[in-house]
Amino acid sequence: MSRAVMYEKFAGPEVLEVREVPEPHAGAGEVRVRVAAAGLNPMDWLIASMPEVAERFGVTLPSGFGHDYAGVVDEVGAGATGFAVGDRVFGGAMNRGVADFVVVKASTQGHEALSRTPEGVSDEVAGTLAVAGSTAAAALAAIGLKSGDTVLIGGAAGGVGVFAVQLAKLAGARVIGTASESTFEFLRQLGAEPVAYGDGLAERVRALAPGGVSAATDLFGTETAEAALSLGVKPERISTIAAAGNAPGGVRETGGFDAEPGSLGRIARAIAAGDVTVPIAATFPIERVRDAVELQAARHVHGKVVVTL
Repeated sequence: MSRAVMYEKFAGPEVLEVREVPEPHAGAGEVRVRVAAAGLNPMDWLIASMPEVAERFGVTLPSGFGHDYAGVVDEVGAGATGFAVGDRVFGGAMNRGVADFVVVKASTQGHEALSRTPEGVSDEVAGTLAVAGSTAAAALAAIGLKSGDTVLIGGAAGGVGVFAVQLAKLAGARVIGTASESTFEFLRQLGAEPVAYGDGLAERVRALAPGGVSAATDLFGTETAEAALSLGVKPERISTIAAAGNAPGGVRETGGFDAEPGSLGRIARAIAAGDVTVPIAATFPIERVRDAVELQAARHVHGKVVVTL
């Protein structure tokens, strides 16, 4: 038997239970990963609490919980190639990431692709990358970010924003990030110039960048996208990840599934090189998964929340 976080109805963290489940095994073309750490994302608790979101992701009850994970390959199925027992890996598994074992295809492509964890990158850090890293990479790729750009990033202090800010800086862009004033110093440490969100955003950005903004990505709703349009940014150089079909005209909607192959590997190598940092706000053992979700869902933490196994 092994442990997995499960739930049988849609509601808050109180429905999450650590259960004994039959130990899964790798089938043909699959590998089994012994999970060491699982990073939480907003979509995890949204899926668990809102039936309409769960339906969008094809999740039915009863269900496992979580997506991102990192650990070690401990079983290789017949015909599986590219990975061996003992390989340190990370990836995502829809609604089954917070468990002792995850079984996935032995593939480096697709939305459940495996990536190798570089030397010097901990499982706690690697276990936060799949959703936030791929989403940040896709958001910046959609606007063709390049050196010399001045980019406005909405929701810059959030889980995806932490990666987007640093990847944009690595690309040679000047970064202006929207956030609450309580996170301004945190953003400055990441290399962004903070600006308060809310009414008057466009005017505040114009004061910060009188020479103009050339690109923007909105990681929380559409406020930043709308401000960018009013500042004269071309729609094709604005992306959004959370508009749910309501993006302003011409603005590009994207998400982690659109990330270019190899994006996560490049981010992991940048972390190993010290060029990108991943703030870990808190870690909780699997037995305290409800506490972890409550903290993450409150949206007041600066950095990632990780469940350890």
